[in-house]
Amino acid sequence: MTVVETPILREVRGNHRSTAGVHLVARDYPKGLRIDPHLHREAQLIYAAKGTMQVTTPGGRWLVPPDRAVWVPAGLEHAIDLLADIEMRTLYFDLPWLKREQQYEGLIKEFVVRVSPLLHQAILALFDAGNTEARTELLVRLVMLELHQAEDSTTFVPLPREVRCRRAAMIVLDDPTGLHDIDTLARAVGTSARTLSRLFSTETQLSFKSWCQRARIAAAIQRLSTDANVSVKQLATQLGYASVPAFSAAFRQVTGRTPTEFATHSMSSPAKAGDPVFQRRRG
Repeated sequence: MTVVETPILREVRGNHRSTAGVHLVARDYPKGLRIDPHLHREAQLIYAAKGTMQVTTPGGRWLVPPDRAVWVPAGLEHAIDLLADIEMRTLYFDLPWLKREQQYEGLIKEFVVRVSPLLHQAILALFDAGNTEARTELLVRLVMLELHQAEDSTTFVPLPREVRCRRAAMIVLDDPTGLHDIDTLARAVGTSARTLSRLFSTETQLSFKSWCQRARIAAAIQRLSTDANVSVKQLATQLGYASVPAFSAAFRQVTGRTPTEFATHSMSSPAKAGDPVFQRRRG
């Protein structure tokens, strides 16, 4: 496994040094690029000011549209797939700094945050070339305060670790538009439907049916975030829903919004006035 050193490298453009223990990196990536599995000695807040990415960890797959950011703890293996042209802004936090600032609690696991207008502006402001040390320190503290208020798990698809269950999950994720029958999947991975059902519940804390729904909704979010021309009716049909109302109800159950509402917020800037901030949700 590649351990990536603290990213203060001369050859990387757009790097900034903030307060001691916090490092800032601005990079643009093209659509289709994959950043292979690696880990850092620092914790990271990864934000795409523009574009949609997918972050995969041993525990699951996080879809990260422009109105979300992902927290990756230090030492956690992760890969990043760029689903669109990306303007990435990453904050790296040394563990001694997090502990000294009493910010470490609650940040030991990966999670996605709903980026409020305030968090959006604070992150972008950190990359202002004319920042003073005092301004940068205040902005970093503001970012950390927002992190503790905005956790959002709606774009997360948990991945099982058990070999047979993981294989079944990957079959579904490789074709989320298909109608996957648990008996057929069980035979494909060499187990019984009853065992596979139990494994999904144990490994993901979701029933097989609920997990497949989460995978389909994640596929819908990906399309909504990267294709401004796709219609809700097209998505409903492609994902195997009997009707648009059925698709909208399933989408709302997972995300708390209708597909149209989600697309409106994801395709627009988080800085839009009046954009609501999701309240923190655990579990």
